[in-house]
Amino acid sequence: MMLALLTLGTMGFSNSSLGYLNYPTQVIFKSCKLIPVLIGGIIIQGKKYGPLDFIAAGLLCIGLVLFTLTDSMVSPRFNIIGVAIIICALLCDSVIGNVQEKTMKQHKATNTEVVLYSYGLGFLYLFIILMVTGELHKGATFSSNHPMETYGYALLFSLSGYLGIQIVLTLVQTHGAFVAATVTTCRKAVTILISFLFFYKPFTMQYIWSGMLVLLGLYLNIYSKQYGSKIKIKSLVVFIQQCCLRHNRIQQQLMTNV
Repeated sequence: MMLALLTLGTMGFSNSSLGYLNYPTQVIFKSCKLIPVLIGGIIIQGKKYGPLDFIAAGLLCIGLVLFTLTDSMVSPRFNIIGVAIIICALLCDSVIGNVQEKTMKQHKATNTEVVLYSYGLGFLYLFIILMVTGELHKGATFSSNHPMETYGYALLFSLSGYLGIQIVLTLVQTHGAFVAATVTTCRKAVTILISFLFFYKPFTMQYIWSGMLVLLGLYLNIYSKQYGSKIKIKSLVVFIQQCCLRHNRIQQQLMTNV
């Protein structure tokens, strides 16, 4: 029941936030779910993470803030209500991955069993909510008037979604919730690119710099998994300083050319 409720909360809050935030901003928020997942792993499962994991999480958070500030300056759809809704989705994300991992380890549950209980009970919860709010009749009427756009696309979405869920649950079972969240976060970069290609949206260079911070955080997260405690923080600081110096040189050259 808990998994079903968390699944419904994650999907419901995430989709509802699109009414207030534009799609790239919503995706960036979801991309930073590594931070709540990391905290959830410490609280729920008692896991321990190295300093590099926290640095990576911090870079992701900084990239998120910069991206959000950029969105508030160039897009009229930024809204504090949308931020509150997507934060609720992130809170559900911080719990669901760790609960899945803990459940699969304790009860030796298979991927199919987790999907059945999560989405089967989640469907019942959603059905009751739609009945109470009266949205079920409106949805059925709209679907009957647009069968291809609803039933047809829903079938494709369900098939692709099922395959994706199986892959994510396999990652959770074999490598843990944190690694699974890292992999799904990398997928968001492609989603953002597609969104900018197919939909008209205001664009500034701030999107690039904040996106690079997010990618750097993901890189450090993967790096920490490979080298663990062998990493030297001093070397990492020197590397970041060199990147900042190169960035300043490029900016000076651009200003000179202008």
